[in-house]
Amino acid sequence: MEKKRMRDDRRGLSRYIVVLLLVIGAGVVGYSFRQEVKKTLFKLGDRAQESPQEVYYCPMHPQYRSDRPGECPVCNMALVKLDPAQPASEAAPSERRILYWQDPMHPDYKSDKPGKAPDCGMDLVPVYADEATSAGSFPPGTVRISPQKQQLIGITTGEVATVPLAQTIRTVGKVTYDETRITRIHPKIEGWIEKVFVDYTGKFVRKGEPLVSLYSPELVATQQEYLLALRARAYLGRSSVREIVENSLSLHEASKKRLLLWDISEEEIREIERRGEPLKALTIYAPSEGYVLSRNAYERQRVTPETELYTIADLSTVWVLADIYEYEAPMVKIGQTGVLTLPYYPGKTFRGTVTYIYPQVDNVTRTVKIRLEFPNPGLLLKPDMYVNVELRVDYGRRVAVPEEAVLDSGEKQIVFVAHEGGYFEPRRVTLGQKVGNFFIVLDGLKPG
Repeated sequence: MEKKRMRDDRRGLSRYIVVLLLVIGAGVVGYSFRQEVKKTLFKLGDRAQESPQEVYYCPMHPQYRSDRPGECPVCNMALVKLDPAQPASEAAPSERRILYWQDPMHPDYKSDKPGKAPDCGMDLVPVYADEATSAGSFPPGTVRISPQKQQLIGITTGEVATVPLAQTIRTVGKVTYDETRITRIHPKIEGWIEKVFVDYTGKFVRKGEPLVSLYSPELVATQQEYLLALRARAYLGRSSVREIVENSLSLHEASKKRLLLWDISEEEIREIERRGEPLKALTIYAPSEGYVLSRNAYERQRVTPETELYTIADLSTVWVLADIYEYEAPMVKIGQTGVLTLPYYPGKTFRGTVTYIYPQVDNVTRTVKIRLEFPNPGLLLKPDMYVNVELRVDYGRRVAVPEEAVLDSGEKQIVFVAHEGGYFEPRRVTLGQKVGNFFIVLDGLKPG
């Protein structure tokens, strides 16, 4: 047993020595490879420095130089052309002297060490000695960023321009009845229904179509009064006394007016005159065209002026109620055009108008309800349908900057104006509406 244990210990020690030798060998090979890469870089750099031609260098590995554009062999980064007038300190940023650290949003704050700005929490940026003298002609807070740093952090610039701006608000709406085109029909006298002509809900009726015939003792008595007034007019109208003639005429007109106010038509009055005797039942006609939404008229039913016989809705024009977010409410105006589409009528569009914006915000959905009015040819739009609504908001041509160009501290909005030499000046701006990925600039910048 003792001999076996000694053999196992010798085998373990041999394996450990082999692993150790492999690790040492890998380290030596890696070190040799790095030294060769460095030698190659410095040789290439020295060769480029000896040439009076244009020099290109790698922002990540400034020691690498080349006499033609291309990519760095180490990091594959695009080479940057070295400006002959560029200070050597920019190619070797580690050798530049830092004067102080500054808050980019509040340039008045300075510190002798890096850290966070107390006001906005942003990282302090260094101000170098060679930058302080050159930036003296710019407003306070101007910073200088070398070309290699701009490439490293991905700075992009663009020209302020006047551009056409527009956006579309898309929402879902629900079709409903136009409340101004709903008619509720009540009898103006008490009586009993003799006959019903419109006998089911949903029926389409035209203006002037008979609805029900109504028997009313009071109506029969009024017809008799009218016939007496008609005879009196015929008899007394020949009198030589002017007051008698005028009284007979006024009595006739008053009795006829009473029938008209009870919705008795001119045709029925002429029929009473022709017959010379009262009609037992008089007909009530539809005052407007539309569909019957509700019906409460049945034969032999007793009705009073409080009884609602029918409700008729005209669907030639419909309302659409749609919800928009509260931040979109300032963009919508009364009279604005809206476009309606239906998923089951591809290619079919309806154009309507915003007629009302409701005054309250829904406290759950944080939306504002708006009402649009649409013509309904062919009656394709039916109440309670869900539809898609689009509202186009056109701002015209406005001065605008991309959304990512604005730094918003909550108190103020700032953009950076690029100057020659890599200087960036902070500029306070006044912004308008955000349209897509752009902000409208009201003050602080001009085109170009």
